[in-house]
Amino acid sequence: MRAVSPKLDHPTLHLLKNCKTLETFKQAHAQTITTGLIIHTYPISRILLLSSTLSTLSYTLAIFNQISNPTIFLYNTLISSLTQNNHTKIALSLYDQMQRSLVEPNEVTLVALITACAELDALGQGFWAHVYVIRNGLSLNRFIGTALISLYSNSGCLAFARKVFDEMPQRDKFCFNAMIRGLAIHGHGEEALDLFDTMQSAGFFPDDVTILAVMSACAHVGLVDEGQRYFESMMSVYQLEPKLEHYCCLVDLLGRAGLVEEAKERVLTIPMKGNAILWRSLLGAARVHGNLEIAEISLSKLIELEPETSGNYVLLSNMYACLNRWDDVKRVRKLMRESGVDKTPGMSWVEVGGVMHEFVMGDTCHPRAKDINMKLEEMNSKLREFGHQSRISEVMFDIEEEEKGDALSCHSERLAIAFALIASDDDDSCGPIRVMKNLRVCVDCHSSIKILSLVYGREIVVRDRTRFHHFDKGACSCMDYW
Repeated sequence: MRAVSPKLDHPTLHLLKNCKTLETFKQAHAQTITTGLIIHTYPISRILLLSSTLSTLSYTLAIFNQISNPTIFLYNTLISSLTQNNHTKIALSLYDQMQRSLVEPNEVTLVALITACAELDALGQGFWAHVYVIRNGLSLNRFIGTALISLYSNSGCLAFARKVFDEMPQRDKFCFNAMIRGLAIHGHGEEALDLFDTMQSAGFFPDDVTILAVMSACAHVGLVDEGQRYFESMMSVYQLEPKLEHYCCLVDLLGRAGLVEEAKERVLTIPMKGNAILWRSLLGAARVHGNLEIAEISLSKLIELEPETSGNYVLLSNMYACLNRWDDVKRVRKLMRESGVDKTPGMSWVEVGGVMHEFVMGDTCHPRAKDINMKLEEMNSKLREFGHQSRISEVMFDIEEEEKGDALSCHSERLAIAFALIASDDDDSCGPIRVMKNLRVCVDCHSSIKILSLVYGREIVVRDRTRFHHFDKGACSCMDYW
């Protein structure tokens, strides 16, 4: 890079500063090349930033790869932008490239790296970044601290998240929000509300993110009156306009508590009509509490709004299966086929030895599939010895009872747990097993994992689509309220 900067009134720089569309971006990029500005730090960093936002990922990486000896500033620009635009895996691989180039990370790099790890549940790499902060005497400032709180909360390490929060020399609204959210998704509702009070006592005014986290905390532990009160306070106390997320959380709050009729009335009176997220929350609540009428109404609305989303059909189909209404199950599955909708497969991830392992239901593709199946048989044997009976209503197919039990035992989270148990046997590890799942954990797996935590003497942490479940000594942190 040249040490001399281009003149600030250069027309190309003016174009770069005001780029908002792909067309103007391409014009600006072409001009930086023809005028020679591409060799200066500011233009190329701006080009990378705009490209990662407006253009294709391959185009952005091609620009970066043409730079000889990128500086820490350019690495930070692209890693941060990739993370913000949900290209977190690419951001982590770019960081690896940066390390191979012997470019030392700084605080900006670490914030972006930890944020990417939090999004990917890459606890091992995120923990390494935390150790790097400590060993190099870097400040646990508000930015690094907030990123670490999110990392540990998302990875099931709530105690680590709280330790970071408590050790931060300075806090702001954002680190309070991250910690309150972490407590909420782990089912520590009362503690989240206490921290909300502490936040206000410290002089920080809550924003819409804060209120959403507090309402979520109430929803996860059944504090219906409190949750509704916080919702009503948004406008009356804090002058905040409720967003769609707040209305969804309110419907979820009522639905989890079994107030399905009241939740339906809320959906019908919400100003943001015709939104699929609201009806999906209502469908989930109706399914859990067995309100078939509202479930059918919800699915009818959802088919109008998002006919391609498989989860909506599956929720109602599972509900029919619980009632042994197999003709209705077949009708829903036929409707899915006619609409060209495929069921979203249940997937689970577990990190072992710094490597993320992915499983789907009935997975036989893992290199240790044979060992995993043997461990599954052992797990099922221990469950039977303990007197566990499979909740066969969780299987939506009209098949024999024994086959239903077999289908449940092959759910993706059980495969992940089996593999984690094998891996810990290999290296004598006895720490918590942490599993991430893309769908809501089923009732049978929930009851089974409680028993497995007892018979194997292991803490098992499962994060499903909505919250964390900490299984230990035969019990779950959700107290069977989820």
